[in-house]
Amino acid sequence: MPILVTDEDDGTDKLSQQALSFALHTILAVGSWLLLMLAGYALNPASVSQTIVLLLSILVPMLAGNVVARFRRDEMATHVWLVGLIWLLIVSLWVLDMPTGPNACYQCSATEKLTRTFFSLPRPSGLVDDNGPFFGTWPAAALLGYSIGARLALRRRRVTA
Repeated sequence: MPILVTDEDDGTDKLSQQALSFALHTILAVGSWLLLMLAGYALNPASVSQTIVLLLSILVPMLAGNVVARFRRDEMATHVWLVGLIWLLIVSLWVLDMPTGPNACYQCSATEKLTRTFFSLPRPSGLVDDNGPFFGTWPAAALLGYSIGARLALRRRRVTA
């Protein structure tokens, strides 16, 4: 009686392909945001509010995610918002661990410390040299926008297909 040996697929090929795809989409999302920041630095527009920069940080990567998902249909593109959430949580812990003092969110509560650092509401906290939106909010928003753009492109394709 011959012994039948079968190669069972353990899924490692698919897993490594998904991890690579996830990493590439994350790089594309952050890269599109970095291009936006470089363009803003080169143009140096006067008095652009942080709200407009936040909206652009969502919309430009959203457009990039939509375009990428139209050419390469990949479900992993819709999951990069998780990296943005993890990034925001890491930066939040860093900010909460910072000491306060005069001109640095003196006697702020944890909530006030985070809102003043990441959104400059009602005024900047003084922590992270008032660059909290650049280090925390805008990259996380870019990853969220990329995921939304990819989801919209994939949804549109499913409906028409």
